[in-house]
Amino acid sequence: MALRGPRVWLWRWRRNPLKRRADAVESWVLLAAWAVTVLVGAAVGSATAGSVEHGLARERAEWRPVQARLTAHAPGVFNGERMWGEVGWTAPDGSHRTGQVRVRPGSEAGTAVTVWTDPSGRLVTEPATAAQARSRAAFAGGMVGTGAAVVPFLAGRMLRGRLERQRIGQWETEWARFGPLWGRTTG
Repeated sequence: MALRGPRVWLWRWRRNPLKRRADAVESWVLLAAWAVTVLVGAAVGSATAGSVEHGLARERAEWRPVQARLTAHAPGVFNGERMWGEVGWTAPDGSHRTGQVRVRPGSEAGTAVTVWTDPSGRLVTEPATAAQARSRAAFAGGMVGTGAAVVPFLAGRMLRGRLERQRIGQWETEWARFGPLWGRTTG
């Protein structure tokens, strides 16, 4: 195991007579890539979370529970699970609508069932509660923010790799020029 000295904070920005311009450029590229990665991830994640939470809040405000009636008898017990049943309800415009929802097995025709509808009277799922909306928004924001942060992170890694290849090319050129001057080769 190689012995190393103590880790120095911000070592890339220390004064050093052997520090080349390529080293300084690499350190600034690394700093910029990390800063942009964090900023992009946070901004995109926050915007996504806000948008999702706003959309779910709008659904909670607009979607309404409606009493519907089962139009046909639901078959008997089916592993204790709810079954699909046809229900009918009256839309806000007065028209009669039908759709399928999950009902208890064995429910009789005419049984009242609560369904959720949008402002035009179409059948929708029950809207998310405020706590569920916050959880979904946080999850979506985290996932999208992380995905967006990958772009500047990878761009920084690619740029750093390119700088590394240029530095190695410069070392090879300098070695080819000065290596033979250091002494004779045995052969």
